[in-house]
Amino acid sequence: MRHLAILVASIAIAGCCLKHQAGAVPKETSDGWTQLFDGKSLSGWKASENASSVRVENGTIVVQGKRSHLYYLGKDGNAEFKNFEFKADVMTAPGANSGIYFHTRYLEQGWPNKGYEAQVNNTQKDWRKTGSLYRVKDVRQSPAKDNEWFKYHIIVRGKQIVLKINGQTTVDYTEPADLNRPKRQLSSGTFALQCHDPNSRVLFKNIRVKRLPAE
Repeated sequence: MRHLAILVASIAIAGCCLKHQAGAVPKETSDGWTQLFDGKSLSGWKASENASSVRVENGTIVVQGKRSHLYYLGKDGNAEFKNFEFKADVMTAPGANSGIYFHTRYLEQGWPNKGYEAQVNNTQKDWRKTGSLYRVKDVRQSPAKDNEWFKYHIIVRGKQIVLKINGQTTVDYTEPADLNRPKRQLSSGTFALQCHDPNSRVLFKNIRVKRLPAE
């Protein structure tokens, strides 16, 4: 009986460990990059209104449905980034619209009202296309295609924002020193993935960030 009790306890402990690992937020790697999405769950993330519009499928985050935004809050719920490199693999269905927000903050409802948006839109009717710094420095011709994975790279250092699609620079913007736009300017914050509408299906994977030294 004693051996049986020990065996049962060991199995229980192992099960708890596996459960904890499955929901854990991956740690920083030796080269400074941190995976923000484990490919299995939304651990570390929190969706705003219409949370059912965001789900995990086949190792990807899928956004499609009524408006929602998926915010990265981290293990302690207080994720904060200032200078960084952010990378993600993205794929859009035809007619899809989405975005990657940065230096933003969690809102229960509505469009994020802080920070900047890196546009995701290859063929939707909005003329601001993938690679745009939305309504700040916009791109009219998307460098990416629907139904194909493309690499989104966002770099923020001090007052500079660089956006790259598949290694091609689409935006190199330096925020003016005298800019007076308190919520829509560089400060610090987290990331959010946008679910724009039911007709927009967008997939994200390999989401990672690397903190950069203070400018």
